[in-house]
Amino acid sequence: MVAPARILLIDDDESFRSILQYNLEQAGYQVVSVPDGKKGLKKLEAGSFPLVITDIRMPGIDGLEVLRKVKDRYPETLVIMITAHGSIEMAVEAMRDGAYDYITKPLNRDALLLTLEKALQYRTLKEENLRLKQELGERFHADQIVGTSGPMRALVQQLKRVAETDATVLITGETGTGKELVARAIHYHSRRKNDPLLAINCAAIPRDLLESELFGHAKGAFTGAVSERKGKLHAANGGTLFLDEIGNMDVSLQAKLLRVLEDQQITRIGEEKPIRVDVRVLAATNRDLHEAVQSGEFREDLYFRLNVIPLQLPPLREREGDIPPLVEHFLGAVAPGRDIRIDPEVLEAFDTYHWPGNVRELENVIERMLIFETEDALSVRALPQEILKGRLKIPLGKEGFVQLPPEGISLEALEREIVVKALEINGWNQVRAARFLDVPRHILVYRIEKYGIRPRDGKPSEE
Repeated sequence: MVAPARILLIDDDESFRSILQYNLEQAGYQVVSVPDGKKGLKKLEAGSFPLVITDIRMPGIDGLEVLRKVKDRYPETLVIMITAHGSIEMAVEAMRDGAYDYITKPLNRDALLLTLEKALQYRTLKEENLRLKQELGERFHADQIVGTSGPMRALVQQLKRVAETDATVLITGETGTGKELVARAIHYHSRRKNDPLLAINCAAIPRDLLESELFGHAKGAFTGAVSERKGKLHAANGGTLFLDEIGNMDVSLQAKLLRVLEDQQITRIGEEKPIRVDVRVLAATNRDLHEAVQSGEFREDLYFRLNVIPLQLPPLREREGDIPPLVEHFLGAVAPGRDIRIDPEVLEAFDTYHWPGNVRELENVIERMLIFETEDALSVRALPQEILKGRLKIPLGKEGFVQLPPEGISLEALEREIVVKALEINGWNQVRAARFLDVPRHILVYRIEKYGIRPRDGKPSEE
């Protein structure tokens, strides 16, 4: 059973206070009433009240002073003002100072109860919104970024330091490396975490629509503008705007964005008066913006303004050792509660694959394999063809193919010979040999140990 909401009632008119208290208690509320603002503030110090109803005109501490102190000390508490018809202007002033609403004397019971119901629903929605934001913050916490490789550890450390500032960040990396995840982690680690985080994909919206989406427009600014619209830069005020695929933004819009970054002001389409905003911009792209600047496709001044703090996300193929924990993470997300066994050959195939789609491709592959596997296991038979083909890659010979003897050959013998040749070509340097074979170094080391390969002259170099 839900406990009745507690209401603090402050009014110096004893007769009116008694009538109001009776009506509230009849409606199921728990009411504590006091005759002045000083006693009301002491009650607030002693206990929690989701809602305060206070008269505006009172001797000593009046209702406006009570409102200011409540908003300062207990910002989550809602305040409803009581006013006479002749003091409506004061009630409007109170709402500008943070009051939720006002009620007038003489009392209209139905209007009062409706106002209280709406106020408490509003508070519940705010609490739910805060809870969801906290959950998002936990989900996008930097420590939730999966990966223990050197590049990822360095990235997380950079991310945490960057989040503490208001500096503009340019996040670069191949498609699927997790640029939006990093942007969200920066926001939820920053002082802006309780304010909006909005995102726009600059490549997905036509130029004319993108301008309106960013800056907003006045009613009648163009054909179809039947009402005014608040742009994302305005809606994200106090928070963060994430501009994905910034490299695809039209050059004319780039100039307008530059002015926003420099002046923190926006001008809606169809208006001349600028609006001041406080918004942090995070941008991301898979393009080489320096090259785009050279070709005239991207403004140099905007590039330097965005590139205050660059964050480069490594591709999955360079994140040695990160694939197994990523696989476990995606298994838990796609098939929660299932105990999935992973065939070692699957992880081996994953390690040797190039992953052009990076982490996003790995997630999609895991989901696809789980759909087609009937047992609680990931086996080689469920691997997509592109990964199986990558698993069977071998160096090309003079005529474009390895020359195989007509009588056949052991695959393991062939693989051993390829590894030996790659080591010989690279002076038994494991790092260069792994790069030559386009595999992570630990995969090469595994093959060396598997086949008992020893150099003809000394130990294989690890450098």
